[in-house]
Amino acid sequence: MGRRRAPELYRAPFPLYALQVDPSAGLLIAAGGGGAAKTGIKNGVHFLQLEQINGRLSAALLHSHDTETRATMNLALAGDILAAGQDAHCQLLRFRVHQQKGNKAEKAGSKEQGPRQRKGAAPAEKKAGAETYHEGVELKVEKLQAVQTDFGPDPLQKVVCFNHDNTLLATGGTDGFVRVWKVPSLEKVLEFKAHEGEIEDLALGPDGKLVTVGWDLKASVWQKDQLLIQLHWQENGPTFSNTPYRYQACSESGTFLGLGTVTGSVAIYIAFSLQRLYYMREAHGIVVTDVAFLPEKGRGPELLGSHETALFSVAVDSRCQLHLLPSRRSVPVWLLLLLCVGLIVVTILLLQSAFPGFL
Repeated sequence: MGRRRAPELYRAPFPLYALQVDPSAGLLIAAGGGGAAKTGIKNGVHFLQLEQINGRLSAALLHSHDTETRATMNLALAGDILAAGQDAHCQLLRFRVHQQKGNKAEKAGSKEQGPRQRKGAAPAEKKAGAETYHEGVELKVEKLQAVQTDFGPDPLQKVVCFNHDNTLLATGGTDGFVRVWKVPSLEKVLEFKAHEGEIEDLALGPDGKLVTVGWDLKASVWQKDQLLIQLHWQENGPTFSNTPYRYQACSESGTFLGLGTVTGSVAIYIAFSLQRLYYMREAHGIVVTDVAFLPEKGRGPELLGSHETALFSVAVDSRCQLHLLPSRRSVPVWLLLLLCVGLIVVTILLLQSAFPGFL
């Protein structure tokens, strides 16, 4: 009997490195590429329409945005604005979805090989490196500002995130500096050295605090450029003799925790207890580069159907896979109330039987 496999939701014509979900429009955004090397592998950002078809969650290519010679390695989403980490730069993109009047899908242009398309749809727009596959829906992408965010010897932006009201953007990379930018002008408002070596991840809190983790084995909390508290793995982490460990990621609190490993495995845990609810061994067979949950807002509940949550994973094998967590069985509230009432009635009857003058 073969190994159980996760459903393959989508396969891109290039390695995938970053993933975001827009629950309001029901879009899955996957990005990556082959970089500047002349290998013939494209670089792009693909916008996929998520739909429930016959009780199954599926994805179809809605729009392909060509990023020319730069592969997108990380993404952050704020409404209709994407922040894409491309080499040492951050490129802002604005996308808009339009419902077309009537079916004006044209048959001009050649179909891009590799990605799954909507049945019966053909590329209807091909200009400035963009292709749109639509069936009554059109998506347009507009380039906004771009800025260099990393200045190391081998510069690379490794992480990007928005603050809670999407007015600021924070970036980190190989030079160990955190830089904060206004949105959408990308005017720099803050810059400071946070780590010796690469910054692995960062998060902006609603109170203005910033959390960073880096290759120097440290996790730090900052108020602007002032260090508030710092954890060092060798001093504060678990003791593992002769084994090098470092903090890898920082994330927001939530119901579930999604995990992708260097061996391609994917797991879902309860966030507060770390009880494992789902595990797919070597789902990709190669390092998982990003994971993202389908948010429980917007079209999220509609797309989830009878499942408790859905986790998407991407890897350099060009695949986007779907990991569904079935709803765990629970007793309805009305049934609990009925059982309580029944228990009270039975208790009273037993007491009345044992002690005739009880009532």
